Amino acid sequence: MPSPFTGFLNRHFEEINRHLVSFFTDKTDNADIEAYLYAPLGRFSANAGKRHRPLICMLACQAVGGDFHAAISTAAAIEHFQSAALIHDDIADNGQLRRGEPCMYLTEGEGIAINCGDLALSLVTGTVLDDDSFDDHMKIRLLHELVDMTTRTIEGQALDLGWVRDQRFDLTVDDYLRMATLKTAYYSGATPLACGAIIGRGSSEQVEALRAFGLNTGLAFQIQDDLLNLVGKKEARNKDFRSDITEGKRTLVAVHALAHSSHRDELVRILQSVATDQKVLSRAVEIFEEAGSIDFARDYSFKLTAQAKELLANVELDNHCKELFMSMADFFVERLS
Repeated sequence: MPSPFTGFLNRHFEEINRHLVSFFTDKTDNADIEAYLYAPLGRFSANAGKRHRPLICMLACQAVGGDFHAAISTAAAIEHFQSAALIHDDIADNGQLRRGEPCMYLTEGEGIAINCGDLALSLVTGTVLDDDSFDDHMKIRLLHELVDMTTRTIEGQALDLGWVRDQRFDLTVDDYLRMATLKTAYYSGATPLACGAIIGRGSSEQVEALRAFGLNTGLAFQIQDDLLNLVGKKEARNKDFRSDITEGKRTLVAVHALAHSSHRDELVRILQSVATDQKVLSRAVEIFEEAGSIDFARDYSFKLTAQAKELLANVELDNHCKELFMSMADFFVERLS
């Protein structure tokens, strides 16, 4: 049986999709601009994930007493950022699949893909600026949140890419948690929730509680994503399976194993080798399992979820919305089930 949060996503999935389509439809009368920009970015956006980021933004607005639909433009802005981040990330990581389809830079060329990602980034601010329902103070406050989100994500990406480039194997669990919080937790949880609460005119306590809840659940979401990449079931493999090993990613699992495995030197060689052979990738997973690193990461994500729920327990929010947030916390860490 679907969780309440999954049911919420399913109910509003087509609604947010219809709104997002409007950003790529009838934007130019030039056939070449359409072919090289709006059409490929529109196709990428339409090949959707769960749309949880925009929808939790809208839910947060409702949770503090606002109108669910008042947050739709900011929700769309956050989804545009997601598109930009993924398009650029696939190029940086030499990815092959995204949501079950070849990465955009493989189908359209690297230059076109970079340009499409740049347009998606411009839509992050433009979408909020064009919302006439917001006064200037609200627009400035939301743009401050979105610029901070963008900066934090890029900082996290810098760590993720730099550690691989410089062959860093001296990292700690705290190093990973800092990187993943920056790279994922802000835009996957903290900022969508804070923005929604701001639009709904929530109190400072409500805004900051939802932001903190989003940081914890967003980090748990990333850890589970890392685990799915390593041990997810076949139907969950909608991007390159075990590509984090090929790319030498310093995931929580890898960082823990590097500190605790008796096969550290072998693991280092695998992470340096850009391996794609399934036997080599499976051997890395064996090392992770023997070191207890997969269990460590799974347990840590559940710990974050419990902490997130405690953060909201005594905050005044709409009861139904609060129940959906609690279900969301569980959904983020139960995707391996």
